[in-house]
Amino acid sequence: MIEATLGFIAVFALALLRVPLAFAMGFVGFIGLGLVRGWPATAANAAQVVYDTGFAYTLSVVPLFVLMGNFVARAGLAHELFRAAYAFIGHVRGGLAHATVIACAGFGAICGSSIATAATMAKVAYPPMKRLGYADYLSTGVIAAGGTLGIMIPPSTILVIYGIVTETNIGKLFAAGVLPGLLCAALLMCGIAWITWRDPAAGPAGERSTWSERLRAVRDIWGVALLVVVVLGGIYGGVFTATEGAGIGASGAFFFALARRALTPKVLFEVLVESARTTAMLFTILIAATIFSSFVNFTTMPNDLKDWILNQGLSPLMVVGAMMLIYVLLGTIMEELSMVLLTIPVFFPIVTGLGFDPVWFGVLIVLVVQIGLISPPVGMNLFVLNTLLPGVPLRQIFRGVWLFVVMLVLALMLVLEFQPLSLWLPGFMR
Repeated sequence: MIEATLGFIAVFALALLRVPLAFAMGFVGFIGLGLVRGWPATAANAAQVVYDTGFAYTLSVVPLFVLMGNFVARAGLAHELFRAAYAFIGHVRGGLAHATVIACAGFGAICGSSIATAATMAKVAYPPMKRLGYADYLSTGVIAAGGTLGIMIPPSTILVIYGIVTETNIGKLFAAGVLPGLLCAALLMCGIAWITWRDPAAGPAGERSTWSERLRAVRDIWGVALLVVVVLGGIYGGVFTATEGAGIGASGAFFFALARRALTPKVLFEVLVESARTTAMLFTILIAATIFSSFVNFTTMPNDLKDWILNQGLSPLMVVGAMMLIYVLLGTIMEELSMVLLTIPVFFPIVTGLGFDPVWFGVLIVLVVQIGLISPPVGMNLFVLNTLLPGVPLRQIFRGVWLFVVMLVLALMLVLEFQPLSLWLPGFMR
């Protein structure tokens, strides 16, 4: 217990010194395990972790879904999703902002990355909102918050990694993310309605589209809609595994981009390099977190902490609520994926020991990651927008995101209290 506590302190100390958290976790985990278990065994364990992670069949789902998202993004789907959403809702007050949330949800269904979703929608949605006279704080707040839907609406890289680390069924995790994802989108749109009600000039209405324009906009997105239905429907229906579904999705996205003449040899090379870079980053974090987890588990800290909490007489829901509060606070100062992998070895045994469903806990994890992605001062989506939109002051981005943070906290409270929101759909799976 003492050794693990010192290990966590060391990781946080290195993070404060601006050492990347992946390296901090890997270094502390290796040194700690060497001190308590011996160096030969530790070296063998580290080598085995690297080998197992690199050659794990189930982990191939990560690069395949990343590749799928990159192919479809290069095919220009984000623009067409935005246009289709705007055709139906653009005429209401704040219509462009509402269309941005809907497009983010649609793009999240083939991307799986919050940062990629936010970055893509910044290029697609911000210019028309600027032309129509939207306030910068509303435009950037909506894009940053809508981008977080990329990791809740399946497929989700966070849910994939959580499922692999905790040995939870990935297909059920994907099914569990659907209703909470739609709930988040609805609450974000409620936030837009509140802002534009209080300040109508912040989000003026656009022009009403004709039904022929709406039908034309829908026709432009049928190909990818079909791809999403086939991939996710096949996974939910048990026709194929998540890894097989990712392979079908990546292949389908490739042919979709090819058919639209969006792939030149140069673009194809850029897509492959970008996908490889993202995958390497995720695998590095995962390897480091696994080494650190081995150290924490060897010290028996998870079981000791679980026994101590169970003896305190607290209600199980209060314990999980306290964990969520810790995650929200950590999300304001830490990179989100590293935060999750750092704490899972401690929190997961407690949650399962209390009798909760690991699928439900996985959805809660994604919700707190969503909150962390847009929580100042280190929310990643905020700095992505600050980089892509240099003309917008960072203080305006911070100002615009706070109401949407509140909306996501409300979503977290609802999923925490009403477990069927995340467990109803997985209950239909075999």
